[in-house]
Order: sequence, then structure tokens, then C-alpha cells
Amino acid sequence: MELKKNPKKDLNRNRGIYFAMGMFLVLTLTYAALEWKSFYKYDAVADGQTQEELREEAPPLTFVTPPPPPPPPVAPPVIEIVANEVEVEEVVINSTESSEETEVIEVEDVYFEEVEEDVAVSFIVVEDVPVFPGCENDSDKRACFNKMMKKHIVKNFRYPELEQEMGIQGKVNIMFEIQKDGSIGNIRMRGPNKNLENDAARIIGKLPKMTPGKQRGNPVRVPFSIPITYKLRN
Repeated sequence: MELKKNPKKDLNRNRGIYFAMGMFLVLTLTYAALEWKSFYKYDAVADGQTQEELREEAPPLTFVTPPPPPPPPVAPPVIEIVANEVEVEEVVINSTESSEETEVIEVEDVYFEEVEEDVAVSFIVVEDVPVFPGCENDSDKRACFNKMMKKHIVKNFRYPELEQEMGIQGKVNIMFEIQKDGSIGNIRMRGPNKNLENDAARIIGKLPKMTPGKQRGNPVRVPFSIPITYKLRN
């Protein structure tokens, strides 16, 4: 059996009309509210005071006095005019230009003194290497020098006892110069321990006096470097 509704009692029958009317009413009120203008008129400006009262209570005008102008510049000192009778000492500037009376020194009268430069020439490039005692008659004095240097180190080698007990070992690079008179100087060393460095310097300090190296026939200082190894035996 199919149920039938009474069209007069249907609540959704005029729903569209009511919605359109409500929408029109809302839009009309919104437009009126946005376009509404009001004007306010007040006789008093603030706190019940009129414009005339405000004019009467206006603060008086004050005028600031400008600062005085700066003082005029000081007049320059009075320049004294010297009479013509007063003698003024004149400064004579001698001319530096030569004249016919100037004596010209001849070239023969000029002497040049040669100054010997104290330069150091490396052992590798020096023309005449220093001669170690005992190598005077050797044909290869450079090789003889290296041989005698190693022999001297072995002969004077002494391992410091404290470093032996502590197991300190290593290589000491030592540098020195054979001076113009054949003596040993400017000893420098670098190693793993201060005592090892001092011992290497002691060995080099015992080197004998040598025949100095020469460059162009003149004695020169010749730097030389050699390592001394301190190694413990197992």
C-alpha cells in the first residue's frame, strides 16, 4: 500500500521562494549599511571648549634673539719699511755649474779600493775545497776531506750514558763553517735530544785547523754539514 502526502502540509513546498526573499532582504540591508553616511556637528572642540575659548588660551609667541655676529678678523701686523740707508745682508748662492776656471781631475788621479766581501761559498761549488790535514798530496781533495771527516767522527764518537739508559737515539744534523783562517766556527745542530746535540758539537769542535777553501784565489768561508747517528745496538 503506497502512502500519499497532503501537498498542503508539505514544508518544502515554498522553500525556494522563502530563500530568494531572505537573500534579497539581506543584500538590501547590507547595501544600505555600506552606503549610509552620517555627519556630526559639534560646537565644542574639546572638553566643552569652543573655538573662541581656544583662541583666547593660545600661548603667546616667543621670539629667539639671534647670536651676535663673530668678531672681525685681527688686522695683520704692521710691516715696517726699512729705509734705503740700512744695509741688508744678502745671501749669495754659489753656482754649481762648471766654468773654464774649474779644475777637472784626470782619470789617473782617481783610485779605486777593492773591498773584500765576506761571502760564504758552499763546499759543493767552491773552486778550491778546504784541505783536511793529511790530504795535501791527495789528487781528489774533496773525497779525501769526506773520508777524513768520517774517520774523525768515529774516532771521537761517545754515546752519552744517560741517553743509553733511557733508550734515546736518533740522528743529529750538524752544520759548521770552515773560516778563512782554517778554523771551525758557527756550529749549529738539530737532533732529538739536547745531550746528543751537545755531544755532536763536541766532536766537531775537535776538528783540526785546515787549509781554508778558496774562490778565485781568495780565502772564503765554506759551510759544511754532516749527520751523526746515535743508534743503540740490539
